[in-house]
Formats: sequence, C-alpha cells, structure tokens
Amino acid sequence: MNFVIRLSTLMSMLACILTPFQAYSDGTVVDKVYHPYVLPFEREFEWRLVSHQTDSGNKLAQRIGVGSAITDTIALEAYVVGERDDYGDFGLAAYELELRWQLIEQGKLWADWGALFEIEKQHTKDIFEATSGFVLEKEFGKTSLTLNAFLVYEWGKDIKNEWETEFRAQYRYRYRAAFQPSIELYMGEDFVGIGPGFIGLQRFNGQKQLKWEAGFITEVSQSEKNHSVRFALEFEF
Repeated sequence: MNFVIRLSTLMSMLACILTPFQAYSDGTVVDKVYHPYVLPFEREFEWRLVSHQTDSGNKLAQRIGVGSAITDTIALEAYVVGERDDYGDFGLAAYELELRWQLIEQGKLWADWGALFEIEKQHTKDIFEATSGFVLEKEFGKTSLTLNAFLVYEWGKDIKNEWETEFRAQYRYRYRAAFQPSIELYMGEDFVGIGPGFIGLQRFNGQKQLKWEAGFITEVSQSEKNHSVRFALEFEF
C-alpha cells in the first residue's frame, strides 16, 4: 500500500511538471530511457537501433556514440545518426552532442536526479534541435522507477521553428543483473506508447561492463498499426 501511495504521488508531481508545456512532436519519441548516473572516469561506446513500423511503412534509425566523463558528475558523448530513407537507402542523417549531469550523489535524497542537454544538426538540411530536461530515478525495494521529462526546440531554414515535449518512463524489476524486466511508457503529441522491455548487465574486471537493452512499444493513442522496437548495446571501460 505504501508503494502504491508513493508511486501515485510521484506520478502526480510529474503530471504537474508537464502540464504547462504543450507538446509538438513530429515523430515517435521511442528511444533510450536515461538514468541519472555518471561513473567517475567512465568511457563508453554505444550503439542504438529503433525500428518504427506503421501502416505506411517502416522507419529505421541507428546511432553510434563514443563518450567519457569529463568530471566526476558530467559525461559528454558524441553520436552519428543513420536513417533509412523512403527509397530504402541507409545513410548518414545527423550529428549529436550530448551532455549528462548527475546533480546529486546517489542515495543522498529521496530520489536521484540528473539533467540532460543535447544538440543535433541534420546532415544535409539546415535543421537544428536542442533538448534539455530532467532525469529522475527512485528505488522501491527491488524495483526502480525512472522518469525522463524533456523540452525540445527545433529551428532552421528547412523547418518551422517549434517547441516539443517528450516524456519517458521505465518501471524495472531488478531480478538479477543480467536480466531486469521492465514496462516502458513514451509520450509526445499524438503519441502514447507502452510495452515491455528489459535491461541486462555483465560486469568484467575493473570498471568494464557491457549493458544491453530491448523494448517493444505499441502505440495506444491511435487505432492504426504502430509498433516500435528498440535495441541498445553500451560498453563502459
């Protein structure tokens, strides 16, 4: 009962945070759910894939990133993004630079907080996108609730200047390090998706570890067929 009360209170707080913003999203928001932690001296290599299936076809995007911690609480990562176009050709689509900031020491407050800042430039178009927002994680026994709330601004000669908001949530059961099942929720304008996922972690000598993620998200805000599958591999060393 205490868990239900705490979860209800937390979700009510997030609703209050998100209510003032009106969402303008022109695509799916299904992607990585960020956690608020930065490991000192961490370096990482990351690969992510998102396949978005609709009645009109399939959209495929991949990201390859490399990054490292620049302080004990701040990490910087650069990505190249590839997408498959309407003709079935796959090529370079965008560049991204991402900064993650762990705001407080883990376990010091009632929840762990972080911030995310990201800038993206389309490869062949004059389109820019800036993202900023908060990342929150709260543990309840062997479960964890992770929440992402982002404000996005798009501008450039080849796009209408506009604001967007995105919300992502992941409720995870830490069954064991190698297999942690979860339920994920993604929200944007005209898009609400929910579905199962999992996270796995294998630790090696020192700070080396391999993390894998997967999720299958079904849109519930529209009656048409709309599914997203996401995969990710992250090697920290």
